[in-house]
Amino acid sequence: MQQLRNENLKDFKQRVELSTYIDNSLMAALADSNVQKSDRKINSILSDINNANIQEVQIIDAKGTIRGESDISNRSIIGQKTTSDNIKQVLYTGRTYTETTYNGSDNKRYYISITPLLSTSGNTNNVVGAVYLRANLESVYESTSNVVVIFTVASIIATGIGMILAFLVAKEITKPIEEMQKQTAQIARGDYSGQVTKYGNDELGDLAEGINNLSVRVEETQEASEAERRRLDSVLSHMSDGVIATDRRGGITIINDKALDFLEVTEEEILGKSILDVLAIRDQYTLRDLLENNDDIIVDMSENGRDLILNAYFSLIQRESGFISGLVCVLHDVTEQQKIDRERKQFVSNVSHELRTPLTSMRSYIEALNDGAWKDPKVAPEFLKVTQDETDRMIRMINDLLNLSRMDSGTMKLDLELVNLTRLVDYILNRFDMMLEKDNNDTREIKKNYTIKRDLAEMDLWVELDTDKFIQVVDNIMNNAIKYSPDGGVITCRLFETHNHVILSITDQGLGIPKKDLKHVFDRFFRVDKARSRAQGGTGLGLAISKEVIEMHHGRIWVDSVEGKGSTFYISLPYEEYNEEDLWDEN
Repeated sequence: MQQLRNENLKDFKQRVELSTYIDNSLMAALADSNVQKSDRKINSILSDINNANIQEVQIIDAKGTIRGESDISNRSIIGQKTTSDNIKQVLYTGRTYTETTYNGSDNKRYYISITPLLSTSGNTNNVVGAVYLRANLESVYESTSNVVVIFTVASIIATGIGMILAFLVAKEITKPIEEMQKQTAQIARGDYSGQVTKYGNDELGDLAEGINNLSVRVEETQEASEAERRRLDSVLSHMSDGVIATDRRGGITIINDKALDFLEVTEEEILGKSILDVLAIRDQYTLRDLLENNDDIIVDMSENGRDLILNAYFSLIQRESGFISGLVCVLHDVTEQQKIDRERKQFVSNVSHELRTPLTSMRSYIEALNDGAWKDPKVAPEFLKVTQDETDRMIRMINDLLNLSRMDSGTMKLDLELVNLTRLVDYILNRFDMMLEKDNNDTREIKKNYTIKRDLAEMDLWVELDTDKFIQVVDNIMNNAIKYSPDGGVITCRLFETHNHVILSITDQGLGIPKKDLKHVFDRFFRVDKARSRAQGGTGLGLAISKEVIEMHHGRIWVDSVEGKGSTFYISLPYEEYNEEDLWDEN
């Protein structure tokens, strides 16, 4: 726009400049010595100027006197001296002066040109006058403004059209890209149902087809992974063994329900923790030990009265490249197995010890007899009596072991019959009273005084049981009560019915049982006082057999004792009251 304005001004200035002919004519008029005639020629020349852009033309002679004026209304200034410093400067220097001014009175811009009139004489130029020209520039600025408006409007229209075209083109380009972006975001959220529309066979179309194929492949892979994960979760959840998976640093990443039960923790509490701390094996093993030595280890988790021994099997999670990314630990509960193994070892040890003692004693006495003691009429019968007692003791032990074996294997059967328990207990106690009177109980050798106090139910209590085996149980308890009661002690027997159970209690005034030994009283081969029990001929199996027999009758046996004051053994059996008609039908 500035360049256009400059070109228009240049063209305007060329159009308003006076021709050389007029300049020569004016110089000739100024050269005339007749002032009046000269002025008439000058005004005549100015009257002939026909240029609508020129507003005013003044002719000034070399002395600064105004000699001509194109504006008829302003010709009164002819003959006066010019007051313009610019005109005077041109007359003095002989150089053209131009300027563009703004007139505030009429709000117009004007072009002013002061051109010297030069006459040539010899080699010098003499200023004979000057031409003052004032032209209206509004037409130039108006045309320029019109062009500016046209260009501005055209630019706005072109910009608008360009923006619309750019929007349409961008929309056509970005629409498939936006669809691709939405589809990829949908895939990231796990939704693979959508498809990107293919708008052409260009690069965007190939990309859309690739995303659609990727969506299908990812969906298939995700479904396969999810199915495999569900299968793995189902397997882990229903496993009877605990399973723990870790990362390469030993932090737990996966654990199944069984392992949580073993460790008595929640999944939130244990995830991320080191397996060394969870299994409490940090003092014995390092993570490198578990990675390098994939042997199984025994972990004892027993605490707070809970027995739990676990066998931990470790295996590596290894990639095809050989990189170890973690561990898998399988926890197998071997508590019962360890318990059985300990009991087996203890049983073998106890049986060996119990059989070795009488065999050693028998061997000593037999050797003594063999060395000639059989000839001694006093010693020989005593030695033979000891040998017979030890033999009977071994026979009783073997019979007890056979009974326990039958009970363990389930081959022992009960010969159940409806029995009046009140009369049966009374009958058993009568036998012990008779033994006391005769001071003879075969091999038991009861040689101490005692009193049996009875507190039996007055009513008849009919219970279904195996009479022989129940008598064996009561005999075991009564014999122990007699053995461990002091001479002259009282043994109290009570029989009563309560809450659909009949309970028999036998209380002695013996040494009692230490509190720490109460839970082991019914264990096989267990003796509170081993030396005294062995001296009195006990095998340590009587109470164990009694417990098995009572439990076979769906009953319960237990003991209460205060050390130094005596013990009370309780036998509880299921009881259902029978009326006379039922008893008659039963018979």
